[in-house]
Formats: sequence, structure tokens, C-alpha cells
Amino acid sequence: MAAVICAAACGQTSVNADYPDATPQEISRVEPLSWWTGMKTGLQLMVQGPDISACEVSVSGKGLSIKKVHKADNPNFLFVDVDVEASARPGTYYFLFSREGKTIRYPYLIQAREEGSARRESFTTADMVYLIMPDRFACSPMAEKAYEDGSLVPWTVPELPDRVDRTDAVARHGGNLQGMMDHLDYIEDLGATAIWCTPLLLDNQPRESYHGYACADYYHIDPRFGDNALYKTFVQEAHKRGLKVIMDVVTNHCGTAHWWMEDTPFKDWYHVNEPYMQMNALFSVYMDPHASQRDLERQESGWFVPSMPDMNLDNPFVLKYFQQWAVWWTEYAGLDGLRVDTYPYNEPEPMSRWCKAVTDEYPKMNIVGECWDMNIPQVAYWQKDNPNRNGFNSHLPSIMDFPLQSALIRALQEDKVNWDEGMTRIYSVLAQDFAYQDLSHMLTFFANHDHARTGDVLGQDPARMKLALALLATIRGIPQLYYGDEMMFLERKDVPSHDGAKRIDFPGGWEGDPVNLFTAVGRAQAPELYASASEIHDYARALFRWRKGCKAVQEGKTLHFLSRRNVGPVNITDNSYAFFRYTDTDAVFVYVNNNPEPRTLDWNHYREFVSAPVTGTDVVSGEKVTLRDGLSIGPKEALIVEFKR
Repeated sequence: MAAVICAAACGQTSVNADYPDATPQEISRVEPLSWWTGMKTGLQLMVQGPDISACEVSVSGKGLSIKKVHKADNPNFLFVDVDVEASARPGTYYFLFSREGKTIRYPYLIQAREEGSARRESFTTADMVYLIMPDRFACSPMAEKAYEDGSLVPWTVPELPDRVDRTDAVARHGGNLQGMMDHLDYIEDLGATAIWCTPLLLDNQPRESYHGYACADYYHIDPRFGDNALYKTFVQEAHKRGLKVIMDVVTNHCGTAHWWMEDTPFKDWYHVNEPYMQMNALFSVYMDPHASQRDLERQESGWFVPSMPDMNLDNPFVLKYFQQWAVWWTEYAGLDGLRVDTYPYNEPEPMSRWCKAVTDEYPKMNIVGECWDMNIPQVAYWQKDNPNRNGFNSHLPSIMDFPLQSALIRALQEDKVNWDEGMTRIYSVLAQDFAYQDLSHMLTFFANHDHARTGDVLGQDPARMKLALALLATIRGIPQLYYGDEMMFLERKDVPSHDGAKRIDFPGGWEGDPVNLFTAVGRAQAPELYASASEIHDYARALFRWRKGCKAVQEGKTLHFLSRRNVGPVNITDNSYAFFRYTDTDAVFVYVNNNPEPRTLDWNHYREFVSAPVTGTDVVSGEKVTLRDGLSIGPKEALIVEFKR
């Protein structure tokens, strides 16, 4: 074997030219794609190549060493544990693969970690998260790609199976990263401070790939959206506007079109179910003292749908793959948070270790899990440090508040109510906040990409829509707004009802759209379908821009009141709800009148918080308001008044 020559300058390494670079036919894939100095997360390379397991592996250069090499069930894979020592300097290192007297080299980049990376802040109750489905948000011609010689070439997208057809609700519509970047100013102006995009990684399913939840390559952005470099630029452009970026990640399943489905490293890399077995969506099996082993196995091992194989996180190499994958994207792109899809479908203990690995690397990192359950104790079970009787700790900082989402939407559909209906639903859900370990890490919302369009659910009523926005802006937690709900977007009626019909294109996001709702002029001139767009948008904008500076709403406690009314000798439910959000120095009074008639304040009802009439500012109109007996609140109207204590 020829001698290895190590160059110390600038941390670079070089290898004798007798060692040729590996061709794609010899080494087809090495993941993670690169790494950094100064990381806590240990590096384990997954190397794929024909019969690569027959090779001896070494690495050139000072500062990197190989701790252990693991063979997989499949001879086309090796897993290499690499120690990036404290003395390692940034540069290109070479991994050497030798067998039968021949050695090939594979270049691997070790980068300098960005200063302060481990201390990065994340999304908190000070933020409003704007949820985008990229394929349906905006399409813009891709930026031209620059080469080292300064020349520019047009962006090209490879031929992929799922076609672009905007008339088809479940086909690709062509939204992309450049389109999102072109409208960052709109998102910032709305009052959002963070963006959550549904998955942008390659989804290569032959049909319905637009949503991105059936990943085909965990280390590459789908070329129809852009590429890794453009995604990094998107994050940087968002940061320039004070917008954080949350990446949507899926650890529970991949897609049947994922490259490793043709060449799996281990026999148990994913759960092989023959005959096919679908999961049972019984999250309760993890805390249920009566649960059967059969139900538990089906929950853990069943597939989400036939096109989404269920990953086996009990395999330590699978778990390690996903741990360092999350860290890699955070470090590479400069992410501010993660959202985990279908969280309770994952194996609980491995996912707990996944969360801990990410937060060990980034102690302030917020991760929110989709725990879609209406049972409050079962949702609380999944939050970090919850005192579960079985001792389980998820290490998951935040959970999505599905019980509150359901209560809010049901309440706003009801006019004449019984004791437990209408606004009582919201009161009752919030009354159970004692069940949660950390209220500041609850993601609140009234809809996301998996729900029917709120405008349709609320009967295309602008007044009800504004009540939903008022509650979202003022209730405890981290608010998340689904794109278009700031203008009461509606499901497409020209196609059969389907998830794809609800995930509509943002009007104005495509060249030639007859209406552009990204602009004030377009909203003012919108056709009948969007006749209320300007009114609702301006209401949402006023609320969320105000919320950015309101500590009482971001950090304050809650004191809430449910109204009952006397009608003759009978005390009945009144479909209104009032609460204070407050700190030691500031307060916000919120009164939500969900009745079709006006209501007047009886200040005696709220005297325990502040006894005398108090004057504050209506946060929507900016006008002065005195909170007192007899103050009238219109039908289907919310009053939000900020005042000093």
C-alpha cells in the first residue's frame, strides 16, 4: 500500500495520487454528507457500495480516527464510527477503502462549526408559527445556478414520476423554495416570527408526492423545490427578516420509493409485515395497564399506510442514522426548531433517545411532536418530564394541543348551547391545564394541513373566522397559523373532496393567477370567493403584529371566566368566554362573544382581578376603551384590551 501523506496546513489532507478517487460505481453513497468540528454527537458514517463490507477502512490526516467498523446484514453496507478529535482542523479528509491490494479514497469534508451554534435559540411563546405547504404556496422561476467560473446556467429539474398539473388536486402544483423566498416579506408583515414548512426532502412516490411525507432521500431537498444550497439560502433570508425556520421531520416512516427499499442495510431496517399490517393508532397502549401485547406490536410495527414503510428505531443503526440526520440538517441549514410528524407512532424509548440526542447538542432547541389525540392525559404523557407512572420520559419539549384545537373549532360552530357546549368547551379544556408539565411548550392552532379548511367548517363566516384568530392570538402557548387562514381560504369545489383539495394554491403565487392575495391591492379587488380576504387579513395582521410585543400574552398567567345568564328563574349557559392574560405589570382582557346577539359587560363578574373601571387600548383598532359595566360587545365579536395593572 502506498504511503499516506498528511498535510497539516489549514487542516487539509492529501493522499498519494496512487489512490484514485472512488467512482459512484464503487461507493454510491456516504451519509451524513459532511460533519463539523466541536460536535457532541458522535459521527457514524453509513457507506454504501457493491460488496463494500470486504474492504479494510482507514482515514488520512491528523484529528480523525476510526473507532470501529460495523458490518451490516447486507454486504453492500458498512457503518464506520469516526472520532472527530478536539485537534481536528476543518478541511477535506480522505477515507481509504482497501481490498485485494487495491485502495480507493473517498473525500469527506469536516467544517468549522459556526460560533454559538450549540447555544442557538429556538421558537417560544414569543413566536407565531406560519405553516406552509411548499407545493401549494408559490411557484417562482428558480434562481440560476452559479459555477466557479462565474457563469450562470438555468436551473434544471430531473425527470421524476409525479407530474405537475394544477387542475389535479393530488398532483404536484409546482410551488418551490424560490416562491417561498419571494414572499417572505408578506409573512413577516403578517406578524409571523417563525415558518414551519411541511417536508421539503425528496418524495419520489409516483402519485401524491406533493406533500413530502413519504421520504425517498433524507439528505437531499426535492429538486422540484430546489436543492440543499437553496434551502440554506431560504433559511438565511428568513433570518434576515426575523423569521425562524422549523423543519418538519419524519422518523416513523419513509416512502416505498426510498432508495434503501431496493438495497436495505439490515433485514430489520424497517418493519417487514407479511402479510401487510397497518398500525392501529392506539397511542394508549403505551400507558394502558390493560393493553395486550398484540395491540402494542401493531401500534409499533404496523405501517402508517401501504406507501409508507414503518422504520424500526429499535435497530441501533437506524436510530443513530436519524439522530445525526436531525443534527446535520440543524447545523447545515441553521435551523431554529423541529416538528416531528406522527410522533406516537414511533417506538417510545428510541424516540426519547432521539430527542435527547438533539437537545444534548442544542440545549435550547425546541422540538414539537404531533401527538394527535383528544384525550388530555394521553397527550400530556408525551411531553418531557411528565410524571408518568411507568417512568417513561419522552424528552420531547413541546406537544401540539389537539384537544384545544377540537374544542375551539366545535365551540365556534355552535350558537344555541347546552351546559357543556359552545365556549364551555374551551373553558373546560383549559381547566385541565394542570395535566401538562409545561404550558409554555404547547403549540396551539385551529387548523393545520391535515384539517378541513376552517373557512368551510365555520360556514364561510368572517365573524367566526375572526373569533378563531382572536383566540389563537391570546390563549396560552405558541400559536401556529396555517397559510391562507388569515384570509379564510376555502376548499376547492371543482374536484372531489380530498386532502389535496383542502391544500389549495395561494392565489397570486403562480404567474398568470387572476387574483393576487399577497398584495393589498389584490385583496381589495378580490372576487366574491375572497370578498372578505382584506378584512380578515387586516384583522389577523393587527393581532399578530401586536402580539409580538405583548409580554402578558407571551409569558403571562391566565385567569378565565365562563358566563352564565339568568333567564327568569333559570340559570343557563351563555355562549361567551372571558379571560385575563397578565404579568405583574401588564394585563390583557379578552371577551369572546360567540352569540348571535350583543352582550354587555357586568364588571362585577371580573372585579376580583381589577375592582374599578380601567382604561386600556383596543389592540385591533388602537382606540382607548374603558372596561366598565354596560360596555357592549357586538354579536360574534371579540374585545381585546391591553392595560397597565
